[in-house]
Amino acid sequence: MQQLKTVWQSGSSHPENSDNLHNISEWWGNLNGKEISWVERLIPQIGGLSEIHWHPQRFDETFVIVNPEIREQTLYWYTPDSPVQRNNTVDKLELDNLQQQLYIYPQLESELVIRVGIPEVKYQTLELNNPEIALGEDNMLLLWESDQELEIKIYFSHENIAKLKELLA
Repeated sequence: MQQLKTVWQSGSSHPENSDNLHNISEWWGNLNGKEISWVERLIPQIGGLSEIHWHPQRFDETFVIVNPEIREQTLYWYTPDSPVQRNNTVDKLELDNLQQQLYIYPQLESELVIRVGIPEVKYQTLELNNPEIALGEDNMLLLWESDQELEIKIYFSHENIAKLKELLA
């Protein structure tokens, strides 16, 4: 069973510390070529991490990370627009396995935490006003609106089509 959080702490003698760094290094390396969000926040003196507001702010970054790796206790990476390798020596790393986000605690800036992860999925919302509707073969629901030249096909399982019919009854 996977832990909810994997923590590595510099100088820790905890028996799982080196395994945890290895697991975090693998996760970090697997970000190569992916778009990530890089969010830096000051840790409040009162309340600590629980008081941090992670909602988007002006200086948050989103970029494709290139060649991320961890050597010793330093994270290395490139951004596509720069030939200069960036790095950050850390005191602690905390991987949230559920949310797939890495919390980085820099060695030289103890009042700072950096959260790195895949940007949140933003769903596209389509709004149809009184669309035409039809039920096709294979439990396919068809919605269309001529004014917007829009057609939506939704395929349901037998269970979900039964639920839909119940809801509409």
